[in-house]
Amino acid sequence: MRLWRIAQRARAPRAAGVAALALLALGAGAAGAEAQEVVAGVQVHGNTVTSSEDIEAVLRASGLAVGEPFVSDLLERAAARLRDFRSFERVELLKRFASIEDPTRILIVVLVDEGPVRVVMSQDSGEPARVVRRRFANLMVMPVLGFDDGYGATYGARFALNEVIGERSRVSFPLTWGGHKRAGVDLQKDLEWPGAPRLSAGAVVERRTHPFYGENADRRRIWARAEWQPFRSVRAGGTLAWQRVSLGEDRRSGGSFGADVLLDTRLDAVLPRNAVYARAAVEHFGFAAGPFTVSALEGRAYVGVVGQSVLVLRALREDASAPRPAYFRAMLGGTESLRGFPTGSDVGDTLVTGSAEIRVPLTSPLDLARFGVSAFVDVGSVYDKGERLRDQRWKTGVGGGIWMGAAVFRLSFVVARGLDAGTRVHLGIGVNL
Repeated sequence: MRLWRIAQRARAPRAAGVAALALLALGAGAAGAEAQEVVAGVQVHGNTVTSSEDIEAVLRASGLAVGEPFVSDLLERAAARLRDFRSFERVELLKRFASIEDPTRILIVVLVDEGPVRVVMSQDSGEPARVVRRRFANLMVMPVLGFDDGYGATYGARFALNEVIGERSRVSFPLTWGGHKRAGVDLQKDLEWPGAPRLSAGAVVERRTHPFYGENADRRRIWARAEWQPFRSVRAGGTLAWQRVSLGEDRRSGGSFGADVLLDTRLDAVLPRNAVYARAAVEHFGFAAGPFTVSALEGRAYVGVVGQSVLVLRALREDASAPRPAYFRAMLGGTESLRGFPTGSDVGDTLVTGSAEIRVPLTSPLDLARFGVSAFVDVGSVYDKGERLRDQRWKTGVGGGIWMGAAVFRLSFVVARGLDAGTRVHLGIGVNL
């Protein structure tokens, strides 16, 4: 009996401890029930100058109310209501503590992104400006203006949309008239991982009047291209295409594939100095009427001489594995190959040209627009497959002119004399956007 009483006395404190712990647990549960988080305030932030009426509309659309319990899915339900209310580009709701002393008071921050907008100024000085969302937020319109020797003036526009198929993508729609009539679509996508190529594809319908034949040169083309840039000055790429071309009564269609590599160390696009440009390209055309392969080698050197003047040396050779169709024949003459002779003064399967030119700027290198004068001598020849270069008669043109260039604009005005061919004026204008 005495032993049983001793055991009971030993168990009493343990029972008391268990009871105390139970009471504490019940108290904690009651305290937890009382510590329900509640909405203490709601703030709206936008990416534009937003009026008080807009803020009130967003608050009403969210369905959030000060004093309501903050439950786990409250933010998700409010975000869904806001997306249904207006086509925001981005809606985000953030939970913040409204008080350091009382962690149950929750502040909700509503972030809405309306995308690109424009500010409409009121005609009445007493009324505030209005912010209006652009209907076509990512649409860009870029002018196209140029004058190509032998083809005349080309004018139009290029419409572009960014991030159509994700980041670093663009789709554009060139539409031009005049010397180069063109309508098409170009899609470009830059892949993000290291060493990935730039991918592009497109379709185009175009027409020019051939300077040599005097007839419409039409082409419909679908193409895809991958381009790599392993180094800043080096680019390489490959192209697959299908096209249908016509020049007069000559009509052909078929696929083609080609590859090219480019070395370009020029830092100043207007007046390069102590730089080189080299390009090699090959393209095979699998036309049923007769396949052929065209290869091209071009090199340019820009050597600084006295003061700011630059000596420009250029050489170009285009060749074909078989006689080319009329649409693809190389042309001699004009600004691109032999000044002093009209563009398309002669055509052939193989083209060889060279030039030496001194360019002297008359403005400071720090000026945005650069202006200067030049003097040059051009030589060139074009001939058919089966003939030899050493048997050809070289044509020569000499002359000079003025040039101007800025970030997006270029102009050249040249007076040249083709030896035994007379004097010609060559004009070149371009807006490069």
